Amino acid sequence: MAAHRKPRQRPLTGPAARTAATLTLAGAASATAFQGVGHAEPRLTPAQVKTQVDKLYQEAEAATEKYDGAKEKAAASEKSLRSLRDQAARRTAQLNTARSALGSTASAQYRNGAIDPSLQVFLSSDPAQYLDRAAYVERVGDQQAAEVTGVRRQIGQLAQLHSEADTALSGLRTQQTDLKKQKTTVQSKIRAAEALLSRLSAPERSRYESQYESQQESQPESQQDPLGNDRSAAPQAADRSAVRGPVTAPGSRAARAVAFAYSALGKPYVWGATGPSSFDCSGLTQAAYRSAGVSLPRTTYTQINSGQRVNRSELAPGDLVFFFSGISHVGIYVGNGQMIHAPHPGAPVRLAPIDQMPFAGATRPVAGT
Repeated sequence: MAAHRKPRQRPLTGPAARTAATLTLAGAASATAFQGVGHAEPRLTPAQVKTQVDKLYQEAEAATEKYDGAKEKAAASEKSLRSLRDQAARRTAQLNTARSALGSTASAQYRNGAIDPSLQVFLSSDPAQYLDRAAYVERVGDQQAAEVTGVRRQIGQLAQLHSEADTALSGLRTQQTDLKKQKTTVQSKIRAAEALLSRLSAPERSRYESQYESQQESQPESQQDPLGNDRSAAPQAADRSAVRGPVTAPGSRAARAVAFAYSALGKPYVWGATGPSSFDCSGLTQAAYRSAGVSLPRTTYTQINSGQRVNRSELAPGDLVFFFSGISHVGIYVGNGQMIHAPHPGAPVRLAPIDQMPFAGATRPVAGT
């Protein structure tokens, strides 16, 4: 019976080998091509890029305001912690001085010996003088007891200071963690926006910038803004004042703030910056009013509560105008429907219409001054 054997494989040589190699390479190239098609990024139109970039910059702005708030809290906590530590150091020095004084008194008593008072009277050559001294010693003893009580109180106060310092340190670390988180968010949004813009050709990038600067697009508006301000009564009255010429600020401080904003035109946007060479949006408004002697809080969501609320139809130069439902952007109104603001990275401080973004409300930091 014949044995069944597997045919022996012979290596291909000559033309057959070349044909097989060609087919193998062709198959690999086809597979690579299909993989490349599967992973290729879709081609976005310039309009789609603009929409996505604007959204990323707005999200970066919101994260920037949270970063500014966390930075302000961390700075306050750090200052509080330094103060607590300074107090603890001073109290420790006072405590050590008091303890040293008590130790000296105790040592003196030990050296003199603790003799029974009646025996000391008996042994004294001048009992009357001794009784006088005894009364003095008693008063000294009362004073020493008060000093002991004072030392105990200082120990308790020092422990309280250490506890408060520990709490402040814990809060500071939490705020620093939040600060890093917001910083990472801002940076990731900006990088994503820059990556999208890099996909535009030079002419397309130029058109994107010109579209942003011309601000020909208007945003739809409802009768009430996100903060409940009524827009129904002549909502564009303040915006159409350009036909009547320049608008004067209602007070000297508002005028100085507006003048500062004009002087900042062209300076770069840098997130977290408050001047004098660069700004983010709330950093610009804070710096403008600081130049006028008015202290504003650091963030958009706190600045909006820093003065008198005004309706859009009542806007006057110097008013702060806020945008988006999360109150994540602010500019300073300068009249004629225009504001000066720090838009986003890559866009310097500029003049723009307030119709550029969804209006959220307005605040007048000072009135008639």
